[in-house]
Amino acid sequence: MERYADLVLEGGGVKGIALVGAIEVLEERGYRFKRVAGTSAGSIVGALVAAGIPAKELVRIMDSVRYPDFRDGTRYTRHTAGKALGILARNGIYLGEHLRTWLQSQLDEYGVRTFADLRYTDDERPPAPERTFKLVVTASDISRGQLRYLPWDYDDLGRDRGAQLVVEAVRASMSIPFFYRPVRWDSADGRKVWLVDGGMLSNFPIAAFDAPPGSTPRWPTLGIKLSAHPESVQGTGYPITGPVSMTRAMLKTMTGFYDQMHIESADAQARTIFVDTGAVRATDFDLTDDDRDFLYRSGRDAAVKFLDGTPTRPAWDFQQYIAAHRF
Repeated sequence: MERYADLVLEGGGVKGIALVGAIEVLEERGYRFKRVAGTSAGSIVGALVAAGIPAKELVRIMDSVRYPDFRDGTRYTRHTAGKALGILARNGIYLGEHLRTWLQSQLDEYGVRTFADLRYTDDERPPAPERTFKLVVTASDISRGQLRYLPWDYDDLGRDRGAQLVVEAVRASMSIPFFYRPVRWDSADGRKVWLVDGGMLSNFPIAAFDAPPGSTPRWPTLGIKLSAHPESVQGTGYPITGPVSMTRAMLKTMTGFYDQMHIESADAQARTIFVDTGAVRATDFDLTDDDRDFLYRSGRDAAVKFLDGTPTRPAWDFQQYIAAHRF
């Protein structure tokens, strides 16, 4: 039986393989996705899903990715001193150009280049003009201190929403601070706009497609989060022994605080698939075959448990969700 849903995908670098495993299970159970929101790695997978690429093909694509190629720095960035120079001179070690060319080559197969190729229509509940797209990705505008939803916010930046390249928005969304060079654009008022990884402000925009208060959604918004259930991370700290660990702790606090407020709500937890990705880090680009298989299987297992239930959690039921959280 075919079911509709909107989909929200958390960022997580190379851990995005787990997203594909979970999406594959959802498709096997009949789910088809109206709209997709994503951050960083979630924006990459989200762009592929919004383009209409089936989950089975997504698995093949992600299995064939050469992740070390995404570390596309110049020769001097192979060394510690060169990495430091890249940060000082360009605000990031790696170029991010390989992501652009690789992702565009995948989207070309399905005729997608600009957001105009991803139009979303709804005759019963027409969306606002800025939201007539199947894909939205988040980026952190550090020049103005705000979260950007692209393409929704392009008008504020003096750009035609439909004319913008999908890969450019994704490139902005996955600009991990200091790892990739930030994206710089000109705004409508002539000021420079600096965009980095959307996860810096919100790595899991679970409320992006929520129906307005007082209206009942016709289909669910399902989230896939690349971390354990929030109850298992209560009290987790970040040991600080010096400036490097302090910087890391500050970044983790910034990237987690906003989303933690949302995911702690019963509403968000009820519609989120939590994938335990173990010790794999977002920037572990030298994944082994066993690592890839672990992530993929973890995504599949988490989706099955979400849909079928476990001894401590009931099976997913949209009508029960509506009764508990939307009335």
